[in-house]
Amino acid sequence: MKLMFKRLISVFLFRKYVKNNELLQKDINQTYNVRNCKVDYQSVEKRFYHLMQNYPEFSFVFLWRINKSDSILKNVFSTQMMCKIFKSTKIEGGLVCFHPFSTVINAKSIGENFEFRSNLTIGNKYNDNNLVPIIGNNVTVGANVCIIGSIEIGDNVVIGAGAVVVNSVPSNSVAVGNPAKVVKKVLQ
Repeated sequence: MKLMFKRLISVFLFRKYVKNNELLQKDINQTYNVRNCKVDYQSVEKRFYHLMQNYPEFSFVFLWRINKSDSILKNVFSTQMMCKIFKSTKIEGGLVCFHPFSTVINAKSIGENFEFRSNLTIGNKYNDNNLVPIIGNNVTVGANVCIIGSIEIGDNVVIGAGAVVVNSVPSNSVAVGNPAKVVKKVLQ
C-alpha cells in the first residue's frame, strides 16, 4: 500500500516539477549514473520513479530543490536526513549525495555534478556569510570534510575524506589532509 501511495505521489511530482525542469533532470540522470543503478531505465521519468522509491538521499535532494524539504513529503520518501542546505546556496544540476547525515552546506555557489558524502561542512568564516566558498563543476568530496571561508574550489577536483580546506584548490587536482594540500594534478 505504501509503495503504491509513493508511486502515485511520484507521478504527481514528476508532472508538476520534473517534466519541464532541466536542472532536476540533470540531478536525476547524474544520480542514476553515479549510483550505477542495475535497472536499465532510459527515460528520465522512470529513473525518477526508481530513485524516489529506492534512494532516500535522492528524495532529500529533490525535496530541497522544490522547496518542500520541511513538508509532509519528507516523511513519505525519506527518513530524517539531518542535513541542512542553506537556501542562499545556488547549486547547479547533477547534485548527488551519499548518506548526507550531519551535513551543512552554506556556499555562494556550487557548480554542476557536485558529489558529497556524510558529515560535510561547507561554511563561512568569522560567522560572516559573505565569507563562504565558491565550488566549481565536477567536484567530489569525501566524508568528514570541512570547506571554510571565502575560498574557491576549481573544476574537476577531488577532496579526500577528512580534509580541512581553508585555502583555494586549483582545478584538476586532488587535495587531502589538515590543512588540505594538493597532492596530485589530474589531466583533463
